[in-house]
Amino acid sequence: MTRDGSAGNVRNVSTARAQRTGTRAPTSTQIGVLLREWRQRRRLSQLDLALDTGISARHLSFLETGRSKPSAEMVLRLAEVLDVPLRDRNGLLLAAGFAPVFPERELDDPELTPVRAALDLILGGHDPNPAIVVDRGWEVVATNTGFGLLVDGVAPELLAPPVNAMRLALHPDGLAARVANPGVWRAHLLDRVGRQVARTGNPAVAALYDELAALPGPAPEHVPDLDGTGNVFVPLQLLHGGELLTFFSTVSTFGTAVDITVAELSIESFFPADETTARSVRDYAAAAQAGGAAAQ
Repeated sequence: MTRDGSAGNVRNVSTARAQRTGTRAPTSTQIGVLLREWRQRRRLSQLDLALDTGISARHLSFLETGRSKPSAEMVLRLAEVLDVPLRDRNGLLLAAGFAPVFPERELDDPELTPVRAALDLILGGHDPNPAIVVDRGWEVVATNTGFGLLVDGVAPELLAPPVNAMRLALHPDGLAARVANPGVWRAHLLDRVGRQVARTGNPAVAALYDELAALPGPAPEHVPDLDGTGNVFVPLQLLHGGELLTFFSTVSTFGTAVDITVAELSIESFFPADETTARSVRDYAAAAQAGGAAAQ
């Protein structure tokens, strides 16, 4: 495994990078405020959350106002119902005066060997089509060989670690220079980051959203023909080698993770939407393989 995020290799998730993803350090006086923030973020009334958790609305009100202190079990029950990310569940526990329960290991930790193997298997198995692994701050953890087609011609400084996938996609010296539907793609990516901010309240991601929105580019556009008669996905249309390539993507996560590092990983896999794109992907992979063989 290498630390540079090169094709097909998972790099280490450093503690410094984890800190840049917006970790809070709440005090014990904040638990009621934090519970209320998460409830409001999920647009739930006290009655709704109380019913979903199996407690009385009065008890929940006392917890939010600080008149009652929750047990560790109650904090975790509320966090589960509110779908609070694991990192922030630890923060809630700390705010309530309890020790964190969810570990955060480095990705090169021996205990995460099966995770690294799974990532390598997914990335390698998706070749020659592009695929990328990112953390919750959109920093690139790993890519496969096919991803090189997407970033062909990108300014070298945007590929210097740590690489941020969203900055790479929307910067005028990055992927944006070759995107043929920039308004639509820009709107799609900004919407994804914006929804993450709304869902998590992550200050680092909020700062990233502001940075991305301020980058020069066309005004965001809605995807045309979303009335059920045409498009079935938001396409990435990319100019490459004089051809127009069209991709769609899927996003996968580790659904049963109880480790913070693992829970915050996302795998985005790109698929050709037409035969022209599929052929170009295969040709790129063949050329990359031939180049690697020649270098040896």
